Amino acid sequence: MSADAVKAMKQAVAQAAAQEVKSGMVVGLGTGSTTAFVIQFLGDRLKSGELSNIVGIPTSFQASVLAKLYGIPLVTLDDVERIDIAIDGADEVDPDKVLIKGGGAAHTREKIVDGLAEEFLVVVDSSKLVTELGSTFPVPVEVLPLALSPVTRALTNLGGEPVLRMGVKKDGPVITDQGNMVIDVKFAAIHDPDELEKTINNIPGVLENGLFVGLATRIFVGELVNDQPVVREIK
Repeated sequence: MSADAVKAMKQAVAQAAAQEVKSGMVVGLGTGSTTAFVIQFLGDRLKSGELSNIVGIPTSFQASVLAKLYGIPLVTLDDVERIDIAIDGADEVDPDKVLIKGGGAAHTREKIVDGLAEEFLVVVDSSKLVTELGSTFPVPVEVLPLALSPVTRALTNLGGEPVLRMGVKKDGPVITDQGNMVIDVKFAAIHDPDELEKTINNIPGVLENGLFVGLATRIFVGELVNDQPVVREIK
């Protein structure tokens, strides 16, 4: 599939999700390439007057920068009592709407914001749909730097293959917005993601992992039909 086709699918699904936002809403703004289009389309709706009086809660520095660029007012969790809707991407989605997230190393903040939202919409292109979780993407684990070695050993003992995520166009490991590191863990099979999520998070030194169980409300999937982008919804 060409890069242009993937971009068209991402734009189509992002536009469909952005239309779900109504005036006056508090919106969780996700992180990633597809969600970047969502933020852009929300900004366009604000600028045109179609949408008004919304505020966003960003899940990363990237989301914050984009929101400011497109004119979306931002608040923090201290400023609001609710989040009406969160829109975010995913690296994998299984048939039970369980997700693996964290390709952008923002899964800790994403899980906080997405988990607090009344409705959590997931926007993906069709390549992110999998029959078995973990088949194409490892489970990201955010870890305190001082606990890197013991956490790595514990993840190995769970049957995983942990690899410290290294930076691109910078020397050294990826550093999260919280100042921590990310270990990507490949598992041969993930039969019980709910149990694995809890087990990983119980390892001392782990802040959060990228398994999102029972959080997604609806999945918006961008697909190509007769070379044209269409959006399919999974409820």
